[in-house]
Amino acid sequence: MSRTGFAAQLACHGPHAPMREAPSLREARAYCRRLAKRHYENFTVGSLLLPRAMRPHFFAVYAYCRWADDLADEVKSRADSLALLDWWQEQLMDCYAAKATHPVFVALRETVLQFDIPPRPFLDLLTAFRRDQRQRRYETRDDLLDYCRGSANPVGRLVLYLGRSHDAELVDLSDAVCTGLQLANFCQDVANDWQRGRIYLPQEHCRRAGYDESMFASGVYNAEFRQLLAGEVQYAEDLLLRGWSLVARVPRDLQLDIALFVRGGLAVLQAIRQVEYDVWSRRPTLGKLAKMRLVLNTWADVRRGRLN
Repeated sequence: MSRTGFAAQLACHGPHAPMREAPSLREARAYCRRLAKRHYENFTVGSLLLPRAMRPHFFAVYAYCRWADDLADEVKSRADSLALLDWWQEQLMDCYAAKATHPVFVALRETVLQFDIPPRPFLDLLTAFRRDQRQRRYETRDDLLDYCRGSANPVGRLVLYLGRSHDAELVDLSDAVCTGLQLANFCQDVANDWQRGRIYLPQEHCRRAGYDESMFASGVYNAEFRQLLAGEVQYAEDLLLRGWSLVARVPRDLQLDIALFVRGGLAVLQAIRQVEYDVWSRRPTLGKLAKMRLVLNTWADVRRGRLN
């Protein structure tokens, strides 16, 4: 969501919005659905190929994550972002205490009750977004992976709860997928992240490639940058492939969407390779035709049981 668009959301549904009655569950779910449908994502959210009964729960979880992400990224002041993230956590706790009034949490309340989801994954996301306000560089890959444990992995764990398949072995596979997707996004968004004052490529890797911060500032595209990003793209791909076996091990209702997440991530990485890692000139994305091919091919593979 743009900063202007999110400012309108804050004015209507933020902590200083006019007092109003809590929306009905139907109204709250419609709000979450609209939020999910109008925001660009690399990967399908709440696919029409999900069972109809599952879609409102995916939309509710997505809306929570979307708001939290925008509170971290679309607010000008770091101090204001931190205060708003605290407010969002208060809203989450009200949700668990059956006192929700915000449309996202009215919808989410039904989801956490139906699927017995604990607060921890939601709280872990907020911890990561607070970290974004304080930390703008990551020295090593291990430092970056530690960030992903809060910023990305909880989303996959929430999906496992929605599939009633949350166990230790599947969590490990889900974490590989989610971290891989997050790293793919970092590779795709080098330019946008720099504009926000952040570098999500490990500093030790930048030094090893000979690509310094002055080059980030100028958006220099050279052999050093290609070498740097090629290594990060390969590592993200390795993680996605490592987690691929998750697809065949979740309930059939979830297989298509999870397969699309993984294949969508792999397609983004391939798009970065196709532009020879020049993510400074433009952000590589998947067009509508490419997404449609992904959906059709993956749907056919699910139908034929070819996801092992």
